Amino acid sequence: MSRPAPGGPPQADHPNVSPAATGYSATEWDLITGLPGRVIALATQPGPGRPYPGVAAGLAGLEAVAAGRAFDSDLVRAVVAAIYTRHEEATAPQPQPRPADLVDVLAACRAVVRILDRRADRADSAAYRQWVQSVAARVCRAGSAVLPDGTLAPVDRRLLDRIGGALALR
Repeated sequence: MSRPAPGGPPQADHPNVSPAATGYSATEWDLITGLPGRVIALATQPGPGRPYPGVAAGLAGLEAVAAGRAFDSDLVRAVVAAIYTRHEEATAPQPQPRPADLVDVLAACRAVVRILDRRADRADSAAYRQWVQSVAARVCRAGSAVLPDGTLAPVDRRLLDRIGGALALR
């Protein structure tokens, strides 16, 4: 089992990926591994013009996270492994998270982009950002009031556009 180069992408064959093994600081790694969950929480919140998206939307988000295991990116696979490891190791009751705030989640997206610009190779950075956007898109599609022409409700389209912009995808 090889170790990643400092600042390089984590190796996918590490079953318990730690910040030290990835070259990211603990704070950076927490932000990178926590962003998909924050995006799911945001996209599953009801709001103005957006009824409660339902359990199916949350499940779609979890499925989208799990789909990251098949990505052709060491970084995305390592993030998914870290998410699952964190979940499996959580034996004590976890504190209830506060509701996701759009401004906070968009700021976290921009912070992750800055971290990845400094530390990840371009392919891993792009794959991670696209994966997080795909998580949001799957949640919105599962919970949105899809219009007769098959498009998402405008409120969901705006949310995806804002997340994509914060992830430097647009």
